Amino acid sequence: MSAVTTSEWAVETRGLVKHYGRKVKALRGVDLRIGRGEVFGLLGPNGAGKSTLVKILMTVIGRTEGEGTVLGNPIGDKAILGRIGYLPEHHRFPGYLKGGEVIDFFGAMAGIPRRERKAKAGELLEIVNMSEWAKTPVRKYSKGMRQRIGLAQALVNDPEFVVLDEPTDGVDPVGRREIRDVVKRLGEQGRAVLINSHLLGELEMVCERVAILVKGKVAQQGTLEELAVGQGRYEIELNDGDASSLADAVASGGGEDPALTTGERLVVHENVLRIYTEEAAVVGPVLAKAVEMGLLVRSMKPVRPTLEDMFMQAVTDPTSGQALRPGADRGQKGAE
Repeated sequence: MSAVTTSEWAVETRGLVKHYGRKVKALRGVDLRIGRGEVFGLLGPNGAGKSTLVKILMTVIGRTEGEGTVLGNPIGDKAILGRIGYLPEHHRFPGYLKGGEVIDFFGAMAGIPRRERKAKAGELLEIVNMSEWAKTPVRKYSKGMRQRIGLAQALVNDPEFVVLDEPTDGVDPVGRREIRDVVKRLGEQGRAVLINSHLLGELEMVCERVAILVKGKVAQQGTLEELAVGQGRYEIELNDGDASSLADAVASGGGEDPALTTGERLVVHENVLRIYTEEAAVVGPVLAKAVEMGLLVRSMKPVRPTLEDMFMQAVTDPTSGQALRPGADRGQKGAE
């Protein structure tokens, strides 16, 4: 068994590459860091390499190139698995097992003594609000209830690093909020949490940092504030048609990409004029021009890009303006 080492990073990867055969390039040099006590979101379109990355971290598959550590040990070292909690996306529990028995079973697999498992099962069922269903067979559970039990079993071994693959899939709004609260508490307890999800709104509410994978590479990584730098805007809402008139009046010259004389980009969206700046002083002269023209300004507000906005920007081809097609890089001619 490898010696356990400590690091400020629960997970660190450097140049991680995974090829399937000669053509399919699932990961193409992934650099990733997840801090201890941090809730980290992993997102990307289908085929971006998210599942491959998780499988490598969980030692399910090996890497082609690159290196890194999980909980201080080299990637691929199975000695760290007992310190990890894992909720797969498409998990399946035997339908005849009751909720409490599922947790007891996984506790036994983790080597937890029977008496301790019983107390642990009750505690975890309470945490995921499934105590009253503890003696009900899993086959009678809804999908959301199975997700709750899945989260409970992922915590049975008191893990230092928790990997959750689509944890709120099929869960109702109340359940999603309860699961978010559990995840936040895990971070507060000093555990690292990696969430892989397509529900961007959920990630935005719970994650401290995120990474966006696109075709096997990290397109963006950081806090939401860091990723939003330079993408803020102000929106001025006017009467129908007035937004275009105001844009024409304040734009410097013509062309397909109107901008202010100071360089800030202008975009008209229906009856809203968007000014891409985070400086309120830039907007003042535009509002003054609207008053001078006798236009009715309904509202003016600063807008921070959402995680969905940043995601769409990351997966959009700058040349065509179209979202990239899902799927791993299959070594097409001209690919990197």
